[in-house]
Amino acid sequence: MQDKMNYVKDTIVEEANAVLDYTFTFTKEISISVKGLLLIAIALILTSVILKFVRKFLTKKLPVNDKQKFVTVFSYIRWFVFLVIFLIGMHTSGVNVTAVFAASAALLIGVGLALQTLFQDIISGIFILVDQSVHVGDIIELEGKVGRVLDIRLRTTRAVTIDNKVLVIPNHLYLTNILFNWTENGTETREVVNVGVAYGSDVALVKKLLIEVAKKHDKILKISEPIVLFTDFADSSLNFTLVFSLNNSFEARFVQSDLRFEIDKVFRENGITIPFPQRDVHFFNKGSKA
Repeated sequence: MQDKMNYVKDTIVEEANAVLDYTFTFTKEISISVKGLLLIAIALILTSVILKFVRKFLTKKLPVNDKQKFVTVFSYIRWFVFLVIFLIGMHTSGVNVTAVFAASAALLIGVGLALQTLFQDIISGIFILVDQSVHVGDIIELEGKVGRVLDIRLRTTRAVTIDNKVLVIPNHLYLTNILFNWTENGTETREVVNVGVAYGSDVALVKKLLIEVAKKHDKILKISEPIVLFTDFADSSLNFTLVFSLNNSFEARFVQSDLRFEIDKVFRENGITIPFPQRDVHFFNKGSKA
């Protein structure tokens, strides 16, 4: 009876070893056994568990916002670690990793070229999250487009324009273009309205009227007070710039429009002319020769 049990036991072990030693052959240089696949799977599972504990330990004392940013960055680090462990596991299991890369070299080159911009976006997204140069709620200007940031992701940043249109901005543009953050120093911004008046106008009156127009508008801040700059003696006009402060730069173009309507009105009432470009042309008749 004991001999029979030992025979059965030995048979099961042999069958199990045969299954574990079964090898999947793809080419002469690339093959892997069932045992190797199991070892790789176990290594990946252990790596996942270890990384989970590492993430919890590192984010334990972080603020909520920083924790979310760290988790996003850590997720990409985790996939990179998985790739390294997978390649090490394949090499340990007897797979010729060099041969695998050589066999798929053309494919990898094509994929690398196709994903080049994607990787640029991801790296830029990590820089944005770590550097914190842009935050949700900031008003930014990039390539002439202005929007309030709604969401910052690793590949793209989403912002809504004043027209309620959503801008999807690839993050690599932050590294290749000049970014204007209108609210980096707070929500208050300085805006301007430019106007020209005819030569001979009372410049002191012009300044007074512009200041009065700005102070009457309910969305213009009292502090800092509006100011008027005499900017230039132009070809056809005396140029002035009305500078004022807003607490919501998204409303700037509407406020500027209101001011222009009111400026045109008060200038007409006070006899101040807004000129248009003009040239004097002189003809000289030298007479004809006989």
